[in-house]
Amino acid sequence: MTYDNRTEQRLINEIMELLVTHHGGGMSEHELDLGIDSLQRAIRIASESHAGVLRKSGEPYFFHPLRVAHMAARHWMDFASVNAAIMHDVVEDTPVTLGEVAKDFGDEVALLVNGLTKVADENLSREALKAETYRKQLLAAIEDIRVLSLKFWDRIDNLQTIGALKPEKQNLIAEETRSVYVPLASHLGMGHVASELDALSLNILYPRRATTYARAVTELRQRLEAPLRKIRSEINKEFEHHKVPVLLKDRWRQFSIAAAQGMNRGFPTLYTLEIQVDRTMEAYLALGLLHGLYPPIPGKLRDHLNVTSQFGYQALKTTVQAGEHRMRVEITTRKLARFNEAGVLAPGFEFRRANFEGLMRSLLEGESAFDTESLRLASASIQVYTPLGDIRSLPEGSSALDLAFDIHEELGLHAYRARINGQTRHLKSRLMDGDQVGIERSDTPQVLPKWLEWAATPRARNSIRRYLRSRVKDGSSSVS
Repeated sequence: MTYDNRTEQRLINEIMELLVTHHGGGMSEHELDLGIDSLQRAIRIASESHAGVLRKSGEPYFFHPLRVAHMAARHWMDFASVNAAIMHDVVEDTPVTLGEVAKDFGDEVALLVNGLTKVADENLSREALKAETYRKQLLAAIEDIRVLSLKFWDRIDNLQTIGALKPEKQNLIAEETRSVYVPLASHLGMGHVASELDALSLNILYPRRATTYARAVTELRQRLEAPLRKIRSEINKEFEHHKVPVLLKDRWRQFSIAAAQGMNRGFPTLYTLEIQVDRTMEAYLALGLLHGLYPPIPGKLRDHLNVTSQFGYQALKTTVQAGEHRMRVEITTRKLARFNEAGVLAPGFEFRRANFEGLMRSLLEGESAFDTESLRLASASIQVYTPLGDIRSLPEGSSALDLAFDIHEELGLHAYRARINGQTRHLKSRLMDGDQVGIERSDTPQVLPKWLEWAATPRARNSIRRYLRSRVKDGSSSVS
């Protein structure tokens, strides 16, 4: 990439065009003028503040916040978010204060900038500072989820331009990304973002494996270019015949541990054809047309159009035999495709804010400064049903005990046993996606120390610890 005025102006023009396209229709002319004016001021202040400063790679520093803002604008973020992206390093690295940001751009932008600013304290160790920065980001995200979204774009750009740092520093950043930001992105429904963060991190941690994988995918793409073109043509022809508008997208799997392990199985594990239609009913019609065109592989059909999969996507998933090629296919609507890509940022995305806030507060209340293991567990979820048919989302690996505490702390403390799909089961029984679960309760609390081994969620574990501590204190008081 070149770092000249022409490139800078191109990025600025594209940011402006994306914001107007995504948000201009819902704003009055006056509001749009104010938004454009605020964006121009943010660009001027950030450009002047970072003037003459170079990153370790040698590029002018201002290109970094511009690229972050460009990613934010591409993913439907609004004027305030993009302004914060442009200004996100100004408070941390220049004399500009948070108060000045609030005065010039309002409290909304100041909150976002503050959430992205690292904690500074000479009395704290590096690990303590990192933990406090996480806590600060999560507390800000509870108030405004856009803080984390902006942090993802910031981290993606840093990983893409990390080459000038020492290898040890690169590895630390990559490992932190995988333990903290990948599961956070998954929890927000931003599956594509999580995959990109993970792939970029693994490229740093395992460069030779990543190179081998990239070479294998490139060779496979070249070899199958003509057969795939023929398959796409046949699908387009069939859908046109039935007057179903369709968009076909090739998706080659990004580098990951699982992808590298499955690389020897070839095409079916590395490629997915994504079929996008306009409406949900057309997705089921598309499935019928596809299975009429190519025989489906038994046992490979998954329906996650209406209930999100544990990996966060909403689509019909099938595998077909297209001539000599066995091929994975995902069928979704254009709206759900936006959800699959951008999650909480996509217009109309149904975000369970209470679940997110509960998880974040539980992580912050844990025994460690920041509970990364519980965060990782929460990034993949399952859906279970209560006896009345209500859906509850829980982290993969949760037990019936976790469900009891998820419903209410009092139910968890008084839980006695569970009924899973009509069968009496122990509270430590692990739940599967789609289970229907009832909790039987006793008149008095039944909490035991070994419950900490049965519980997987931060909420349940924190409640159990609090109850056990209170029993110890009560016992001490009665002795004295």
